[in-house]
Amino acid sequence: MTDQRFTERTSVEQVEEGRDLAPKFDQDGLLPVVTSDAASGDVLMLGYMNAEALAKTIETGEAHYWSRSRATLWHKGATSGLVQRVVDMRIDDDQDALWIKVEVAGSGASCHVGYRSCFYRSIPTGKAPSPDLELTFEEQEKTFDPNDVYGDAPNPTRL
Repeated sequence: MTDQRFTERTSVEQVEEGRDLAPKFDQDGLLPVVTSDAASGDVLMLGYMNAEALAKTIETGEAHYWSRSRATLWHKGATSGLVQRVVDMRIDDDQDALWIKVEVAGSGASCHVGYRSCFYRSIPTGKAPSPDLELTFEEQEKTFDPNDVYGDAPNPTRL
């Protein structure tokens, strides 16, 4: 059953070449979303949207996601003040993934750990993986202190 806010998928031509927004959510009702900084192009995060998050994002012009770890709708920046204002929103060819370009309020950070991007470490390549493989930090300093922003509340995404 199609969400009434979006067009029902009727053909490959409609989905790939048409003007209808007919998203294909996965078996959990989610679309992956790559979020990048509108000015620099840097990837800030990967999130997920369900139909409600997608509709809210379109309606408000601010990024909303579905938090898989908390199983709840999440307005990015509602707690931290680091709201993501959508500058451009694109859907891929078969309408099962999104790419949004955003301007981030405040310090410009999007990572709950305090870094600007959630992708703040690199994985070395060119040799076999092993337990002694070390990640390289690409961001040397945090943009904000997560304890100052979120307090000591337990974070369900941490071990």
